[in-house]
Amino acid sequence: MNPGRRRAIGATVGVAGAALGAGLAWRQWGAAAGRDDAAQSLWSMQFERADGGKLVMANFRGKPLLINFWATWCVPCIRELPALQRFQREHAAQGWQVIALAVDQPVPVLEFINRFKLDLTVALAGVDGLEWQRAMGNDKGGLPFSLVLDATGRARQRKLGETTLQDLTRWASEITPKNAR
Repeated sequence: MNPGRRRAIGATVGVAGAALGAGLAWRQWGAAAGRDDAAQSLWSMQFERADGGKLVMANFRGKPLLINFWATWCVPCIRELPALQRFQREHAAQGWQVIALAVDQPVPVLEFINRFKLDLTVALAGVDGLEWQRAMGNDKGGLPFSLVLDATGRARQRKLGETTLQDLTRWASEITPKNAR
């Protein structure tokens, strides 16, 4: 192959690579911007509580918040509930709130809460909750899915799959101001 043709092919491959890289960067930036919008839309949302009434998300604004999507039929979800409860007890003094949004029907959730004496704030996610969860970065829609928001409402951590108390404690230490610990 002659040197001129080799340079032309090299330049074409280089331009294509740069365009691909720029496209991927633009897509990542756009996804992050969409997630920021989704986090801000949270404060206007309301969810039905399994025990009646509404959970108004605006009431949680201004405090660090852990939101966990779960279901009564999801084994990893059930395994992580004790860690979520312990985290809530140990970090409530620093303003932390934990909300468990069930992707489930009201009757099984209420029975589960009563049977296992859950002392978390529990509400029903419904279709809006599922869409919001996807917008916040759970593209697969799997469970459990945990989302941590700092006091300004900015999403700071996301995890698809079972969390541990160590995960939760580490995330809280990264977010909670030192003077609040």
